[in-house]
Amino acid sequence: MKYEIKNFENKEDQKMIGLWVIDGFGRKLAIDKFLPIVENKTPESYVKDAIVLCEREILDWQSSNEMVGKLWNTETNSFEE
Repeated sequence: MKYEIKNFENKEDQKMIGLWVIDGFGRKLAIDKFLPIVENKTPESYVKDAIVLCEREILDWQSSNEMVGKLWNTETNSFEE
C-alpha cells in the first residue's frame, strides 16, 4: 500500500490532509482528514495521524475490491488462479 499526499493545507483552525491510497493493483482511493492544528507539529506527524484515522476506511475499501478482477470458470464453478 502506498500513500500519496494530494492536499496539505490549513482550513480555519484545522489541517486538511488529503491522501491518495494506492493498492498493489494501482487502484486509488481518495481520503481527506481534518486534524487540529498544533504548534510545532511536523508535517510527518500530521500525515501519520491522518493515516491512522483512515485505517477503517482503507480496510473497508480493500475488502470491497477483494473480488474485483477475478475470473470465474463456469465449468468448474470456481475462481481461476
